[in-house]
Order: sequence, then C-alpha cells, then structure tokens
Amino acid sequence: MEQYIIKGGTQLKGEVSVGGYKNAALGIIAAAIMTDDTVKVENVPDIRDIDILIQVLQDLGAKVERINKHTLKINGAKIETVTADSDNVRKIRGSYYLVGALLGKYKRAQVALPGGCNIGSRPIDRHIKGFEALGSEVKIEHGLICAKADRLIGAPIYFDESSVGATINTMLAACMAEGQTTIENAAKEPHVVDVANFLNSMGANIKGAGTDVIRIKGVTKLHGSEYSIIPDQIEAGTFMFAAAASKGDVLVKNVIPKHLEAFTAKLMEIGVQVEEFDDAVRVRADKRLGSTHVKTLVYPGFLTDMQPQMTTLLSVSNGTSIVTESIFENRFKYVDELTKMGASIKVVESNTAIITGVDRLTGAIVNAPDLRGGAALVMAGLMAEGFTIVENVEYIERGYENFESKMQKLGAIITKVDSNDSKAIKKFKLKVS
Repeated sequence: MEQYIIKGGTQLKGEVSVGGYKNAALGIIAAAIMTDDTVKVENVPDIRDIDILIQVLQDLGAKVERINKHTLKINGAKIETVTADSDNVRKIRGSYYLVGALLGKYKRAQVALPGGCNIGSRPIDRHIKGFEALGSEVKIEHGLICAKADRLIGAPIYFDESSVGATINTMLAACMAEGQTTIENAAKEPHVVDVANFLNSMGANIKGAGTDVIRIKGVTKLHGSEYSIIPDQIEAGTFMFAAAASKGDVLVKNVIPKHLEAFTAKLMEIGVQVEEFDDAVRVRADKRLGSTHVKTLVYPGFLTDMQPQMTTLLSVSNGTSIVTESIFENRFKYVDELTKMGASIKVVESNTAIITGVDRLTGAIVNAPDLRGGAALVMAGLMAEGFTIVENVEYIERGYENFESKMQKLGAIITKVDSNDSKAIKKFKLKVS
C-alpha cells in the first residue's frame, strides 16, 4: 500500500497542464470496439481505470496498442466473446459501457455489474430502461447484466431522472439500431457530448448532444476514426481549488473554460481571483476566503465530483457555509477524516454539511475513502500545519495522472512512499523540516 506524505503551508505557484477527461475516455474506449476498423484515440489519461478497461477489452479479443502514454490504437474486429466477467470489470464503474457497445454491435452482451467508488447508490435501472425500449431483453443473472435482441429498433425514450451513464449507454446501442431514437431528459455533461462526437466521427448520426433531447438515426456500420478526448474538467477544478486553498497563483492549462463555469463562479463568490483565457484559467488567492452555500446539481450546475474539494476549501474560510449533496448519499465520508485535522463540519440528514470555518488545519494521518474525497484530503494536507499522511492513494490514482508530481512542480512538498517503509517516511520529514 502506498501513501502520500505532505508538509503543508506552501503556496502553489506556476503552471499545470490538465490531461484527458477520464469520464469521457471510458465511454470512448468502450465505443471504439463497435467498428471492425482501427480507431486511434489521443489525449487518453494515463491512469489506473484506463489500464483496467484496456485489459478488459483485450480479454474480449480486441487488439489494443499503446502508441505512447496518451495515445491508443484499438481494433475490435476479432472480438471472441460478448461476455465480460472478470475481476477487472468489477473494479471500475465505466465497464458498464461495454453493454451498450456490445449490444449495439452484436445484439447481445453479458457484462458483470460494475464497481467503482462507494459514494452511494448508482442503480442501472435507467440503463435497462433504455436497452428495453430499443427492443432488447435484459436480465440480471449471476451478477451479470445480460442483454440480447434479434433486432434493435429506434424508439422514443424518456428518462425520469437525468443520468450520464444511461444516456451514454443508450446512445451506444441506439447508434446501430434501425430507425430513429429520441432520448428526452438526456444528460448534458461535456463527456456525453464527447462520446457523441466520437461516435459521429465513426459514422454515427447523433444530433442534440449537450441538450436535453438527443436524436439518433441508426446506421448499419461504423468505421475507423482518429479522435482526441476533451480535457478533464474535474482535474482542472481540483487544481483550481488547490491553488485557492494554498493562497497560491496557478495557471491551469489545456482546459475548456466553459466547462469550469460553475467552479469559477463559486471561487469568485468567496474572494478568489479567476482570469479566463482561450484554453487556460489563472487562479489567485492572497487572503482568507469567505463563506457560501453550494448545492450539487447535474451539469451545468456544481458537479458532485467537486463537492469534497469545495467543502475542504470552505473548512478554512471565514464564516459558516452550507454544502448540500443532491446526487450521491455517501459523498461525505471524507468529512470524518477532515475533522481529524481540526475542521468543524457537521453532516445532517446525510446530505448536508454545515461548515464553520476554522483558522487552520493541522496535519494528521487520514484515509482516502474514494477518488474525489482522497484528492480533497491532499488539498487539506497542503493547507495544514505540519505533516499529513494520506493513505489508500490507489483511489486517487484511479482518476488523476501523476498527481503528486504535478503538485510538486507547483511547489507542493509532497511525496509518495510505501506505507511500510518507515525509513522513507523519516527521511522525507528530515529532508523538508
């Protein structure tokens, strides 16, 4: 097991470049097997979730070649099975996109129920609703999502609640169905648009992605393509909030500023200076920040994946803030770890955090409970007095590429060591003391 050791109190300064969007990459890589031609995908994040998905595709019989750390060539011509039932499938949430991809191409799929961070209930009933509307029979048997159809036929589909996963999965299956499919109350997130644009680059006919009505005219065949994944808005937001937390001055590069508007608005509301450029944002803070109220919402609202970072920043802001989590019920598990560092946060009714800003946090040994909560605890360590140890960093590395080295380049005093290597821990403390 590995852990981060952080000495707090250093301002982050300089430039950092954001990688490809993990949530888009998972859908795009799954979709790449829907053609028998070779697909080239660029700006792929070099993270554990992607490594796991690549292995799953290879287990199915697809050929996946790494051109470099951020570029893949994928060919699904020789897929040997439509059954994905390995431990790797269960490790990541995005593996469920294989149901839509395999169902669309082969009209059948058997995929193990997905895993990912335990942040709350993420049912697949809306995915099933989409597949069934297209004419597929869907059952859950022996821990597998089993879908099959003689034909997929386009249909009108209305989601009672907007769902990114269900929107993408239905879109994957529908793009090779007969006739036209209309998805109403579709998710509007940037990675939904990115997957749709990728499918269109392969010959699909999808219109309206990014709005709440997506129209898909089915095609019989998809072809090869070259495509570059959009920048990761959550990685960008994390560095923006870390810059503010450290009272630093950071230029976050390779971003789409429009995707960051909800984060930018809240940062400016509490006193952070944010300057936008064509493909970058500069974040500066030189004083104690103010309080605010935040409620997580589907895009373009404030994203649930940035809620832990927001709460952590507000833990040392002036006054009382309220953060309401409307998406996932277990998203506040990191709060117990923050309180070990001196934060004053009370969670009521499991979905609302009342935060009374304290003057400072102090270093402690804390556990990353999930991907975004772990990143927030690293932020807390940057703000804290003394040394902080963040354990279970494998969660963080599921979604952030070279996280500690990017932080180091900005001036953070952080390193990664084996949790059993007490000598390395002592050496780091002596070196930076």
